[in-house]
Amino acid sequence: MTKLRKSLLVTVSVLILLSIGLLFIVPNTRNKENPENKTVAVKNKFNPPITNVQNVENEKNVLQINSLSMGQTIKNQLKNDPSVFLIKHNEKTESHYIKKEVNVTFKTLPSTKEIKRITQEINGTIIKKLNSTIVFRSNTLSTKELIEYFNRQAMVEFAEPNYLYLQNQIGLPNDLLYREQYQWNLSAIQAEAGWDITKGDEHIIIAVIDTGVDLDHPDLRRRITNGYNVLLNNNFPDDDNGHGTHVAGIIASETNNHEGVAGITWYNKIMPIKAMGAEGHGTTFDIAKGIFWAVDHGADVINMSLGNYQHSSLLKGAIDYAYSKNVVLIAAAGNENTMQPSYPAAFSKVLSVAAVSYTGQRAPFSNYGDYIDVAAPGVQIPSTYFNQQYAALSGTSMASPHVAGLAGLLLSVNPNLTNQEVIDIIKNSTYDLGIPGTDHEFGSGLINVKNGLEDAQSKRQ
Repeated sequence: MTKLRKSLLVTVSVLILLSIGLLFIVPNTRNKENPENKTVAVKNKFNPPITNVQNVENEKNVLQINSLSMGQTIKNQLKNDPSVFLIKHNEKTESHYIKKEVNVTFKTLPSTKEIKRITQEINGTIIKKLNSTIVFRSNTLSTKELIEYFNRQAMVEFAEPNYLYLQNQIGLPNDLLYREQYQWNLSAIQAEAGWDITKGDEHIIIAVIDTGVDLDHPDLRRRITNGYNVLLNNNFPDDDNGHGTHVAGIIASETNNHEGVAGITWYNKIMPIKAMGAEGHGTTFDIAKGIFWAVDHGADVINMSLGNYQHSSLLKGAIDYAYSKNVVLIAAAGNENTMQPSYPAAFSKVLSVAAVSYTGQRAPFSNYGDYIDVAAPGVQIPSTYFNQQYAALSGTSMASPHVAGLAGLLLSVNPNLTNQEVIDIIKNSTYDLGIPGTDHEFGSGLINVKNGLEDAQSKRQ
C-alpha cells in the first residue's frame, strides 16, 4: 500500500512539473527554408532539447509571468492616473511625467530668501533636493507654466518635467534550473567557457538601479553589499515589485549552491539601489539620485533596466558624472519594437542592449536603431524573484544584466581597464548576428563572455 501511494505521488508530481515545463516553451519561428541565414545557423546554440526543458523536479517556486503584459498594465495605470501627463510619440511609444512638478538645476543654489520667494510665486513647495537640483511642485501652475517661469530666472541652468521611467521587463554550476537547461542564456553567450578564466571578484561591485532586491532571497542574500532606498532615504532597498530581484539574479545569483539559478558572475557583489516603487516606475530625479549614490559608494558597473523616450538633462548629468568616475553604464533598449531612441540607453556614454531569443533572432518586442550597441538573451530568462521565489521573464530588462555581469567579469580579470575599454571589449568580442557587421537590430552582435575575457586578460599582460 505504501509503495502504491509513493508511486501515485511520484506520477502526479511528474505530471504537474511537466506542465510547468511546457509553460517555458516559446514557439520557434525560425525560417527553416533558409539554412544560409546566419541567425538560423546558431539555432543549436540557442535551443535546448525540449525533453530537458520539460524535466524539472520539485521546483515549486518557479513562476511563469507574462512580463510584457505587466509592462502594459503599468502603462494603462499611468494613463488613468490624473497626476500623470502622457506624451504620445507614435502608435507604439509614449512617455510620462508628473503634472505640476518640475526638476530645476540651478547654476548656484539660491538663498533661503530666494527659495521662499520662488515657492510663493509658483504657489508651491519643494519636494526633493539633490546637489544643485530641486524638485518643485505647484498647487496651481502646470508643468509647462513652471518651466516657462524658471527659464526666466537668471540663476537657473535648466528646468524640465520630472519624467517617469518604466522597467523594461519582459566546474559548471550545480544549480537546479541550470542543470535542467532552463538557462539557455548562459551557454548562448559562452559563460561556461568564460568561467575557466574568471568567475568574478567580490571587490568589483555592480549596482542595480531598479525596484530594489529581495534581501532575504536564498540565492542573493550573500551576494549583496550595502545599498540605498532612494524613495525612503534609508539603507533598506528591499524589493516590493520583483523586477529588481530578477535583474540582480541574472547578474549574480549565487552559483554552484544546488539552488535555483546560476548568475553570470559567481563572486561579484550586487549593490541594490531602489529608485522605483512597487508600481514598477520611478522619476528622473530618483533615478539620477540613485546613480549619484551608487557612484559615490563604490559601484564599478551600473545596470539600468528601465527607460523613457524623453531626453532628460538631469539624467544626462548623472550619467556624465558616473562616466567621469570610470563607471561602466549599461541600459536596456526598450520593449516597444520601435526605433524611437529610449533613454538612458540612447545616451552616448551608456552601452545600449537589445534582446535576442533562443532562436538567435531579435526578440519581437526589442527596440532597434542606430543607438543599439550589443544584444543579449532576453526571452524566457529564469532568475530570482521577490518573496524568495524564481520566475522566467522576458524583456530588454533581462538582456541588459547579462552585459552588466560581463562588465563585472572583465573588471575582475583586469581591474586596470577604463570604462571605455570595457565597453570597447564588449562590443569587439561579440558573435555577429544578422547582416554582417554592425546593424540596427543587434548592434555589434551577441555578447561573448569567453572572447571578452580573453581580450581583457591579454591587455593585462
